Parts: sequence; C-alpha cells; structure tokens
Amino acid sequence: MCELKVVMVKGDTRSMVMESVTRIIVDGDDIGLYGILGEKESVKGFIKEINFTTGEAIIVNR
Repeated sequence: MCELKVVMVKGDTRSMVMESVTRIIVDGDDIGLYGILGEKESVKGFIKEINFTTGEAIIVNR
C-alpha cells in the first residue's frame, strides 16, 4: 500500500501535517487527509506536488 507523509509549505518553512496518509480529498481549498488508522486532518491550501517516489505530498498555504 502507498502511504504518504503530507508537508505544509508556507514561504520557506516546511512543517509535517500528517504521516501514513492513504486518502486525500480536495474540496476547493479545503483538503481532507485520512490516515491508515482512520485519523482525519483538515487543512487549507492547494496541492503543489504528490511524489510517490519520496512518499510525500506537498500542500502550499496561500
């Protein structure tokens, strides 16, 4: 199974939002993140990149 870590980028700062993400749902600028154990996180921004090679999704906060 592919799991991603989600990183929020604000300017030059990168911060971890959530690890072991298996599902991402985008609704406008609301992004719902769902973890392997059922945990949920919601953030605002847009997805800049999803890289399965590094296992990372980059979200940028406007």
